[in-house]
Amino acid sequence: MIHTLARGEARSAGELGRQFRSTQPTISKHLKVLEQAGLIERAIEGRVHQFRLRREPLQDAQAWIARHQAFWTGAVEQLDRLLSEGANDDHR
Repeated sequence: MIHTLARGEARSAGELGRQFRSTQPTISKHLKVLEQAGLIERAIEGRVHQFRLRREPLQDAQAWIARHQAFWTGAVEQLDRLLSEGANDDHR
């Protein structure tokens, strides 16, 4: 659903449900979870609920993941160097 909503257009629950061949209660529950997580927003137009992706929380998550990935990549590389140096010292 996030991928579908990332195209930028608001979609109704019915439109999303047709794409995923899921029952309306299943789609509604999924949308409610995404909404509670702050990843989508709902606009009510008459009887139709339109859903739109909120990009900022995903961008924040992406930045957090990138920071931690860089940290752990550096930490693993440093550990690898230390282990290699230790193995070389043992063979001298």
